[in-house]
Amino acid sequence: MNRRFVIEAVLVAVYGQLLVPGRPVEFLVPYSTIQELYEMRDSDEPVMPEQDEDAHVKQKIKELIDFFEESFNRKKIERALQMPWKKSPPLLVNDDVTFTIVYAIDNAHYGETFDPVETELILTALYEKAPIVTDQLEFLDKVIEAEVPVQTYDVEDFEFALEEYISAEDWKTL
Repeated sequence: MNRRFVIEAVLVAVYGQLLVPGRPVEFLVPYSTIQELYEMRDSDEPVMPEQDEDAHVKQKIKELIDFFEESFNRKKIERALQMPWKKSPPLLVNDDVTFTIVYAIDNAHYGETFDPVETELILTALYEKAPIVTDQLEFLDKVIEAEVPVQTYDVEDFEFALEEYISAEDWKTL
């Protein structure tokens, strides 16, 4: 059984270990976070504090953009963009990882407390009943303070998140 997580596209570029989870994972990616990849690629602002790390992550961002722009993947993504809250068919990354692009739409419900991307992450998590994985501690704090009814994990706890919902049947097959 696939574990499902809502995540920003850039986290996959920054944290490459997310692509080798050791068990099937579906990442639900709001489309707006893919658009952010283009902004990061084209910006002179560093993504990472160290120059070597920044160059590496910018290369990974380029590779991720190339993946999303592959003809077959682009067509799947375009299907999701036909109406709000539509999902793309799964984009196969490797044997254990798929991306599903969600055409999430920001609304005013959480807009006063959260920025548009954060709002889309929250709404996607609520809509899909899937936890959010993030590296933004400030975002995690705001979710807790606002008592938003979503489950969240820091990216450093991703392995724990994978194991947390392993059923008894899953344990037998490990």
